[in-house]
Amino acid sequence: MSGLDRARLETLAAELLEKQFQRVPKLRELHRGEWIDRDWYVRHITETVLRIRLNNEVDSYALYKVGSQDDALAAKLAKYLAEEFGHENMFVRDLEKLGLSFEALNATPIFPSTAKLMGYLRLEADRSGPAPTTIWDWFVEWYSDRYNPIITEKAATEFGKEYVHGTRAHLAFDESHDHDELMFRTVSRAVEKFSSPEQAETYLTVFIDLIGDYFNELYQATVGARDAGAAAPAGAAAVGV
Repeated sequence: MSGLDRARLETLAAELLEKQFQRVPKLRELHRGEWIDRDWYVRHITETVLRIRLNNEVDSYALYKVGSQDDALAAKLAKYLAEEFGHENMFVRDLEKLGLSFEALNATPIFPSTAKLMGYLRLEADRSGPAPTTIWDWFVEWYSDRYNPIITEKAATEFGKEYVHGTRAHLAFDESHDHDELMFRTVSRAVEKFSSPEQAETYLTVFIDLIGDYFNELYQATVGARDAGAAAPAGAAAVGV
């Protein structure tokens, strides 16, 4: 079986994201550092925390599915888990400074796209072992290295550096521990043992489609809802209501 081609996977990820940039409002501008919105950003960091919690559960289940079939793979995934557990608290500190309490955070329901993504990962772990989860984790690290510094610096410029301390700390930790490289080594071994490069590309396509759905839901729930609310009174007056 041929191994996973990193350059091919990264090219595919970029191409699939380009499709999302074309369909989701302001997504291209966000990833260029040309646009951000405070309501959008607070809800995005909120979902980041909620998704990290769920992601840790999914990763733990993937580790369980490895079992004793591949000790080297289990060790790599366990290392990643150990380094990621509790990192959502870095973002929680930023949210508190942005005005969102811990209680309000915990009371926030996840977006349907997040539920679909996490449910899909859990179901695919039963069918295909750890490979789907490691592909998702690799994409998260690849995306973070490529785009999160841009988004974070835009937030710092627009809202203030004090509101991104936790996010910056998380980015610095990932960079110092080279999580992108760690996860590619992990996904390569998982695909070799439990899947195939072709199936890995199929999984990646599904994941990025769901991420596009998330960004669309996020925009509509914040900027879209606010714009619709602002437009409603003018529209009502125009028809004499």
